[in-house]
Amino acid sequence: MYPVFFDDAAARLLPVIPLVVYRLIENEATDQADRILAMYSQFLAYHPFRFTFVRDILAYFYGHLPGKLIIRILSVLDLSKIPFSESFLKHMNSSNPVICPPLDYFATLLLGLVNNVIPPINTNPKSGSMGDTSNNTLRAPHNKTPAASQSGPTNASDGQKSFYQIQDPGTFTQLVLETAVIEILSLPVPATQIVSSLVQIIVHIQSTLIQSSNGLHGPPNSIGQGSVLPTSPSGGSTDSLSASRSSASVSGIITSNFVARSGYTCQQLSCLLIQACGVLLAQLPPDFHKQLYIEASRIIKERWWLTDGKKSLGELDSAVGYALLDPTWAAQDNTSTAIGNIVALLHAFFSNLPQEWLEGTHLIIKHLRPLTSVGMLRIAYRVMGPLLPRLSNAHSLFNKTLSLLLNILVDVFGRNSQPATPVEASEIADLIDFLHHAVHYEGQGGPVQGSSKARPEVLSLCGRALESLRPDIQHLLSHLKTDINSSIYAAAHPKPLQNPS
Repeated sequence: MYPVFFDDAAARLLPVIPLVVYRLIENEATDQADRILAMYSQFLAYHPFRFTFVRDILAYFYGHLPGKLIIRILSVLDLSKIPFSESFLKHMNSSNPVICPPLDYFATLLLGLVNNVIPPINTNPKSGSMGDTSNNTLRAPHNKTPAASQSGPTNASDGQKSFYQIQDPGTFTQLVLETAVIEILSLPVPATQIVSSLVQIIVHIQSTLIQSSNGLHGPPNSIGQGSVLPTSPSGGSTDSLSASRSSASVSGIITSNFVARSGYTCQQLSCLLIQACGVLLAQLPPDFHKQLYIEASRIIKERWWLTDGKKSLGELDSAVGYALLDPTWAAQDNTSTAIGNIVALLHAFFSNLPQEWLEGTHLIIKHLRPLTSVGMLRIAYRVMGPLLPRLSNAHSLFNKTLSLLLNILVDVFGRNSQPATPVEASEIADLIDFLHHAVHYEGQGGPVQGSSKARPEVLSLCGRALESLRPDIQHLLSHLKTDINSSIYAAAHPKPLQNPS
């Protein structure tokens, strides 16, 4: 069979058709756009970037496309060659596709990303017991070739780009990720329901997997044995007992075969599912990001012990520290918490989000304010902290993020603040050290060295915030003021601060 030959007119027409469809939809002429796609669907099959065209048009007009037109847009693709999930195609062809798919659909979608997109864990059988080496050896997920499994680094660079900057997938890893994105964008349900379903899965994913496979006290092979994850310290937070274990599993998820299909232990799989969810959400338009921030702040504020003024400072610190255990550790002995999982999800999301969209992350703190306790302050710093080093070369956004962190510090330790439980300045010495390190990291443009210097405008920003803080907190931050008479840092480097130019 000879290859398709395009004459000059056809070659010129091919890139114009997607532009015509865009303009018709922009002007709410969806019926005409549907007719154009139906007329030229066979012709568009030869478009070199048809996958990108489908993804971008679904993303750009998300929430404004009728279901009939979405089906027509998907028909541009060769559906037999695209790894759509079976449940997705059934849902789109159902009589009532407006209903949000069950949680099992989203969990299966995340499992596909774990098996085909997320780089596999390099396990070491010597680090675990012999009883679980079958799960710690080479993974062999279905429909995944060895070549595709090695394409993780290629996807890592694409993870830092917006969806509109990534061209047609060139590897199977990219194809699976972009197909999942198209599935989510094609669902005729609002972003609020989709994000809520994903977050609901992630919040209790560890205990859901363990209960569904072997129960909370199952065989040793399923809990803590043979895993390459470190052993977590034991905890006794009432938040874990009441909020996680009493409602540990999520109804609507059929996970009986998840662990076997992944080739991982329950603990490893739960952590990778969190990572997969963060990667997926980062590929979606900003509408999904806003809903994630709203949902995350809601879950954090619902922790009763954060607003319980009767608890002592020691009890609160213990609860916060326990809640923020890294899920990689907490999953080991089923001590994960809702806050720990949601913070891990946010960090996975941030690390795959392009820098141009990072300013939207401030919405989380805006929904959490006003902060009234040291516990909330620590959680806010834990959420936003990893962003500061990444913004070391984006000075304007770094200043905005630093200003936000200083403002919430004023919320709790301002001159006019009246916390329910008196707190000494020394209790947040670690947060002060973090601010000091972040300021000098940004001034250096990388890891802090002995000669690192903060930028004058950053010190001015810190100085203005200090005026609203309590005197004992001001003393801890006095080295970040531009006044050479009172600043430890400025006194050591007076010339750069007096002559910013």
